[in-house]
Amino acid sequence: MKKDTISALATPVGGAICVIRLSGPDAISIADTIFSRDIATAKANTLHYGEIMDDDRCVVDDVIIAVYRAPHSYTGEDSIEISCHGSAYIVQQILILLEAHGARPAEPGEYTRRAYINGKMDLSQAEAVADLIASTNKAQHDLAISQLKGHFSKELDNLREQLLKLTSLLELELDFSDHEELEFADRGELDTLAHEIDNHILNLADSFKTGNAVKNGIPVAIVGKTNVGKSTLLNALLHEDRAIVSDVHGTTRDIIEDTTTINGLLFRFIDTAGLRKTDDTIERIGIDRALSTINRAMVVLWVIDGMPTPEELNDIQNRCKDKHLIIVVNKTDIDKDASQATCSFIASSTPTTTIIKISAKKGNGIQQLEDAIYNSLSLAETTSADVVVSSARHYTILMKAHDHLSAVIDKLSAGISADLLAEDLKLVIDDLASITGQDRIESQETLNFIFKNFCIGK
Repeated sequence: MKKDTISALATPVGGAICVIRLSGPDAISIADTIFSRDIATAKANTLHYGEIMDDDRCVVDDVIIAVYRAPHSYTGEDSIEISCHGSAYIVQQILILLEAHGARPAEPGEYTRRAYINGKMDLSQAEAVADLIASTNKAQHDLAISQLKGHFSKELDNLREQLLKLTSLLELELDFSDHEELEFADRGELDTLAHEIDNHILNLADSFKTGNAVKNGIPVAIVGKTNVGKSTLLNALLHEDRAIVSDVHGTTRDIIEDTTTINGLLFRFIDTAGLRKTDDTIERIGIDRALSTINRAMVVLWVIDGMPTPEELNDIQNRCKDKHLIIVVNKTDIDKDASQATCSFIASSTPTTTIIKISAKKGNGIQQLEDAIYNSLSLAETTSADVVVSSARHYTILMKAHDHLSAVIDKLSAGISADLLAEDLKLVIDDLASITGQDRIESQETLNFIFKNFCIGK
């Protein structure tokens, strides 16, 4: 890693105050050359008020400088934070001065990358910084904070400690290979522990479905026949006119997708083409996409405006066996008695299915529907109480570790020798280590992939 000094704007230009960061071996001395007060000998974690001066000793701005000394800083290096006024001109002049005195512009994510290299955080925590910056709701924020605090890392550390212990015992057997009667690692205990660890790894991997949904928006499919009010419902849920509403059947021919937040969770609502028999090729494609959307949704809103047939009810239930199905009885303002009869029929046929009565056009029942969507998932408790995997990289590595550990379990059953078991266990340990970067050298390609989406100054 480059050991020079870097500088970058850490906040957007245009506000009342902007913060400029420096980090590296010469951060304090460079700041000292353009500051009106002596900070070369300043104590760590102190603030200093003064003026930034250009090379002609003309005042650029009144600022406050924060001094941090290694290793007690975000990057683990000597660091400076300059709080100046938010003028684009002032910021530009200060950055020009810093570069002229030896602080090169930072690359995207370089501050956090240095924090990782210098041991201030592991790799999964570094990734959590980007997620925290990108979070737009409470659930995303809670996931990122949990990972940033090292909850996921602690889970992996516990698993690796157990694997390391077993590997050490197996390698000890190899040191005494001349004594075939010696067995330091009980095979039955090893098999039991291997299964326990594998189950734990699979549970973490299974949480990716939840974590990915929270991170990118929980997919909710709005399906039903033509002209039952799906597009009107989408507009009501989004609180804006996003979809075209018409009395003409087959108006929606492709999926329409947008997001909104309900009780701190991001939901991705997907309006689909009306389900009906048609000879229109384009509409048929839209219907096929609607059916495909059900497969990738976590929640399905089946919108109806009249009494469904038992066959229709059975069909939607079969399509949503592993989904959260909510049956939405729309247009209840037109005929309340008919709507109530519909609800009674569905409740008697499928007593465990959630039924919500609404009028999408008038907005009646929308709040109750939002609550039902939110409560159907129970994600609020999950994301705040458990370790949830939200990174596709982590999921892929966990599944790789599962494959290697499955090989260990198979070889245990086959009575394979300790040396081969130890090698396979090392592969599992390396897999888990690659998530956090612990005791392992990460390739430059991997690091570049992780940090490429960071903003400059972080």
